[in-house]
Amino acid sequence: MRKIVIAGNWKMFKTQAETAEFLQGFLPQLEDTPEGREIILCVPFTDLAVLGQNLHGSRVRVGAQNVHWAESGAYTGEISAAMLTEINVRYVIIGHSERREYFGETNETVNQRLRAAQAAGLTPILCVGESKQQRDAGDTEQVIFAQLKQGLAGVDQNNLIIAYEPIWAIGTGETCACEEANRVIGLIRGKLHNADVPIQYGGSVKPENVDEIMAQPEIDGALVGGASLEPESFARLVNFK
Repeated sequence: MRKIVIAGNWKMFKTQAETAEFLQGFLPQLEDTPEGREIILCVPFTDLAVLGQNLHGSRVRVGAQNVHWAESGAYTGEISAAMLTEINVRYVIIGHSERREYFGETNETVNQRLRAAQAAGLTPILCVGESKQQRDAGDTEQVIFAQLKQGLAGVDQNNLIIAYEPIWAIGTGETCACEEANRVIGLIRGKLHNADVPIQYGGSVKPENVDEIMAQPEIDGALVGGASLEPESFARLVNFK
């Protein structure tokens, strides 16, 4: 059975003090959150420890925003999977479009990171999606299917979350039509060996549209950017109707 996963991606926002303040406002709003909804906060590396220390006994799980494929080595600025699991990180975003666009991430390096994460016991959140140019050219399916084929080689689909994030809808305020997001996510599911892999939608998810998005039959959750930075708005998403 597919589980519902709502994950916040804080990107490069919030100091440790701001993280602690966020939790004070957010955690009390989860008292009536339905059982069976997985809640994840994927935060900057410097916030991971303070997050873990303040979440004991709560519904919220800790996630990182990237992980290196090597167990150790001369990789200045990188973080290994063992460094994450040591501080109780359970999830990690891999292949986000911003990593692909700004930091040279490829389908090959995404695959390496996925396998390293799983080998250490982490559950990866694999991001896939097309740019505006690719969509306008009619290449949406071709691009996403290539990301899946190359990215998932040798990956255990029993320990995986996928997020469909149309790049043109990330941080732009422009949301992919719910029916179209549902269609693409259905196509993604059709390419998987395990049909129960949770598949999220990401791209300008906000309190005003979350109910409609989550009403779609193929959509199992949301990967949320800006709307996860405020306790009230993220609580509204987690407690979608």
